[in-house]
Amino acid sequence: MLFREVVGQKEIKSKLLQMVNEQKVGHALLFTGAEGTGKLALALALARYLNCEERNGDDSCLECTSCRKYSKLEHPDLHFVFPVTSTKDSGKDPVSDEFLATWRKSVLENPYMRLFQWYEHLGVENKQGSISKNESLQIIRKLSFRNFEARYKVMIIWMAEKMNIHAANKLLKILEEPPPNTVFILIAEDASQIIPTVISRSRIINIPGIDRESMEHALRERHGIVDQAQIEQLARTADGNYLHLLELLEESGDSDRHFDMFVRLMRLCFVPDILGISDWTEEIGSRGREGQKQFLEYALRLIRGNFILNFDAGGVDFLSDREREFSDKFSKFVHAGNASGMYEELNRAFLHIEYNGYGRLVFFDLALKMARLLKA
Repeated sequence: MLFREVVGQKEIKSKLLQMVNEQKVGHALLFTGAEGTGKLALALALARYLNCEERNGDDSCLECTSCRKYSKLEHPDLHFVFPVTSTKDSGKDPVSDEFLATWRKSVLENPYMRLFQWYEHLGVENKQGSISKNESLQIIRKLSFRNFEARYKVMIIWMAEKMNIHAANKLLKILEEPPPNTVFILIAEDASQIIPTVISRSRIINIPGIDRESMEHALRERHGIVDQAQIEQLARTADGNYLHLLELLEESGDSDRHFDMFVRLMRLCFVPDILGISDWTEEIGSRGREGQKQFLEYALRLIRGNFILNFDAGGVDFLSDREREFSDKFSKFVHAGNASGMYEELNRAFLHIEYNGYGRLVFFDLALKMARLLKA
């Protein structure tokens, strides 16, 4: 990954380049921000630039030995850690190295992927991965060796909030006093889930949403969209999330599935149709936990958009054409009297799923509460 291949984030790129050129990178960085903002892409570009043998001003050269290995994510001094779980082909307590080939392929295809998409690549949609104590022991072992050939050993820990407490505590000493010329890059969407002692040892870099101008440029240059009205509508709806933009460009992405499920739920709750709700909860209960969480995040976004429509705040609801068509009629049922309650119940359901609550019961309870709130 090159800096110029990362969508937008001009200020962040400039900051990272300055850190490298002034030799002020530090030993541990924490990239934090929402999904689709390019945290992993930026980490890969930074790692490549750190070890490029012929830096070209504000980017890597592409041609040196280091760059050629980085282009395949196969440099011996580049290490990855990411959430994993047991599969039919893995051991009981697996570590990232057991899935490295799948990881490389997945990241090269889409460095903006979300956690659920990674679980789909692993074939474990119904499980939740973690970064375990065994993984921390592997990190310590790997970093105890001298660099093979690069200036810096780089350890990228993706979704660092998935480190369990034992793994995080094991890493504290090496994060504070790493071997010479070693750089940790932690990547997280929710840094509040990382223990404070890890955060205190890291330099935090907040990655904002991608600016709309860069999104529009990507639509023109990368995806060949020429209709300006379509470009503006897609960039507005994506709301700084390049992953969401990619899904909008797909005819049958996750957003369409979430939209259909949301519309069905709202119509069933409005009646209310208890038997229909029961069937709906059976369907969504059969999805993996990450898929259920993705739906709840989508529902939160749509409730927000519908509430905003009540104030005639055009351009800030971030709804697609299909969502807007539905919301023009539905938004009058999302108002000051129930919007906060809906937000609260959706967030509560998300936390219950996050902590391994039984999906069918969580969603049935949510549906009954949403039915009551719609009548408020």
